Amino acid sequence: MSRKDHPNNAPGVPMIFPVWFENFQTKYFNPAVKPIARYLPTFSVIKHRGRTSGKPYETIVTAYRKGNVLAIGLAHGKTDWVKNVLAAGEADLHFIRKDVHIINPRVLPAGSDGTGLPFFARRQIGRVAVFVGDII
Repeated sequence: MSRKDHPNNAPGVPMIFPVWFENFQTKYFNPAVKPIARYLPTFSVIKHRGRTSGKPYETIVTAYRKGNVLAIGLAHGKTDWVKNVLAAGEADLHFIRKDVHIINPRVLPAGSDGTGLPFFARRQIGRVAVFVGDII
């Protein structure tokens, strides 16, 4: 399956990594990093629930914060965790040794204006979509 045919590749939310890399990351990298992700800079763990099952999930993401705005680059496209958080309208995130609650989740399409986003998210938004949420 190519990136263009992959279900994560949505309009405005391009999947820039090849499918084999996403499979490698999901199967090997994420399980290896998950126990220590809470202690590494920029690595965060987002806690969300399945849209239909209600099952709790934890997904490793690279998050950036500026004030009360949290941003996550979506280089893998519109993945299940993004769909779950958008459907729920909220999520919890373990961010740099601190738990925060995210509300008002939204996806800014690739090429959007990144005004008000953290520096690294502004650098990414030209090429990838960015997930944005407000921290309360």
